[in-house]
Amino acid sequence: MYNTNMTTNITTEVNEYKRGNWINMINPTESEIFEVCRNLNIEQEFIKYSLDYEEKARIDLEEDDGTILFIIDVPIIERENDVEIYTTMPVGVIFVRDEYVITVSLKENDIIKKMERIVGKKVITYKKSQFLFQLFYENSSAFLNLLKEINKKTEHIERTLKKDLKNEDLLKMLNLEKALVYITTSLKSDEVVMEKTLRGKIIKLYEEDEDLLEDAIVENKQAIEMSKIYSDILNETMDMYASIISNNINDIMKFLTSITIILAIPTLVASLWGMNVPVPFQNYQYGFPVLLAVSFVVTLTVMIWLKKRNMLN
Repeated sequence: MYNTNMTTNITTEVNEYKRGNWINMINPTESEIFEVCRNLNIEQEFIKYSLDYEEKARIDLEEDDGTILFIIDVPIIERENDVEIYTTMPVGVIFVRDEYVITVSLKENDIIKKMERIVGKKVITYKKSQFLFQLFYENSSAFLNLLKEINKKTEHIERTLKKDLKNEDLLKMLNLEKALVYITTSLKSDEVVMEKTLRGKIIKLYEEDEDLLEDAIVENKQAIEMSKIYSDILNETMDMYASIISNNINDIMKFLTSITIILAIPTLVASLWGMNVPVPFQNYQYGFPVLLAVSFVVTLTVMIWLKKRNMLN
């Protein structure tokens, strides 16, 4: 828990529940949830909603205990089989009357870490609106930075694929393509939450805080546009490599078919003259060399013909 003194504006980490506290909950246990709710006299539902990995960005109000829930999606990087996976997760911000602000998340994330670093500088714990809008802004900036990182990784994989088409690199491209879908969806959901907040019907807006919220919305819109552009580029790139792979397969099949035709000619000649019936040149002294010569000439002629038709490239 953090608390900013209203007189000195000095922020300190505290262990007791005071008016103006920021309570940060990372993957809390049932007992921790119960303790917080008991001390603040609120229900547990909003905290548990924020811990649902599939929860979508939204705003919810509970008039009975005077709480407001803001859920937004934040970007995270997970590791799976030594591969970085870009995805999103929900973070809940709960306003408890005019007294406390609670953040709830399933795991450590860069947004909450950044808020902890700037608390007492850019963020004052008892100014709930400013706290929320600063979190919106930091989240939008984090999405922008993540999109730039994805774009750099995409360009690096493209350079690698130009040298050698590998399944591993294609799978990396597929993971980035999926990540952009998740990110775009989350950004649009966050935009709805911020636009709804900007209307001023959910919480009271102050002029300086409203400017911060508008900056966050602008950053979010820019992230949406970047995500769409990168997604379109990546889709076109994947389609291009799919066409290249299909063309390579066609070339291989064409080459193998040509080799089969070439090998079939001497096989056919040997089969005809190998039958147990009278055949031409069977009593001729140089019959075998003649057959070899005929087989060679016909095979060479077919090879030249196939080469001219680009069947042996």
